[in-house]
Amino acid sequence: VQLVESGGGPVQAGGSLRLSCAASAYTDSNSMGWFRQTPGKEREGVANINGRGSTSYADSVKGRFTISKDNAKKTLYLQMNSLKPEDTAMYYCATGGPPLCGIGCVWFVYKYRGQGTQVTVSS
Repeated sequence: VQLVESGGGPVQAGGSLRLSCAASAYTDSNSMGWFRQTPGKEREGVANINGRGSTSYADSVKGRFTISKDNAKKTLYLQMNSLKPEDTAMYYCATGGPPLCGIGCVWFVYKYRGQGTQVTVSS
């Protein structure tokens, strides 16, 4: 399974971006998530959608980010609004996680992981 992220780029604080993660295949009953990482820091979970369609978010993005998926298109999305400079990071998608995985599930439990797309938020 290959995952290809897109939609990253430069944006001013307060702006919006929508990230996409196109999968060559996926099982919608598995969990999927978005992670981000900045140099020198651990990769952190940003948003998760489990096999039942329940979503969960990191506290730092609640109310600003929305995760969704389109099973027909085999694509995972992350809508990011009210972006802040501290949201600047490389963003990665992951699929093939345990069905009931939530935001606390770490990167390496997902079977399939993308290569990342850079988001840079300027003040």
